[in-house]
Amino acid sequence: MRALLFFAALLFAGLFIAEPGFAVIETYEFSDPALEARYHGLSQELRCPKCQNQNIADSNAPISQDLRRLVYEQLEAGSSDEEILDDMVRRYGEFVRYRPSSDGVTLWLWVLPLLLLIIGFGVMISVLRGGRAVPAAAEAVDEGKLEALLRSESSEANRE
Repeated sequence: MRALLFFAALLFAGLFIAEPGFAVIETYEFSDPALEARYHGLSQELRCPKCQNQNIADSNAPISQDLRRLVYEQLEAGSSDEEILDDMVRRYGEFVRYRPSSDGVTLWLWVLPLLLLIIGFGVMISVLRGGRAVPAAAEAVDEGKLEALLRSESSEANRE
């Protein structure tokens, strides 16, 4: 029994010790230290299409490995950061960027809630102002006609 417990504890400890081994380790030889700094910045900026809430630097998914390799190759080929980001957006959509550009659909995502809020306030104000007009119209009706109408309806209800 002691041997079984020792084996289970060893296995459990081995899982925690081996966890850093699962981290992303890739070594690329850059021709310039500035390219390496740009590589790290871009890999932090790009989101993994599979993991959805991890950047490609932290993700172990095969697509992230491919994207990291592609970024490395494009940097070594002399592409600018904007060219690389534009290429990734063209391939995977605006979702691949953690900070999407503020034009097109993204602009509507920021402006539309404000427009809906303004329209909602306008509708609320018009409904509240319109509600005050109803009592004023009711006062304009002759009270005598209202009393006669009420008497006639109450007498019809008594007959039945």
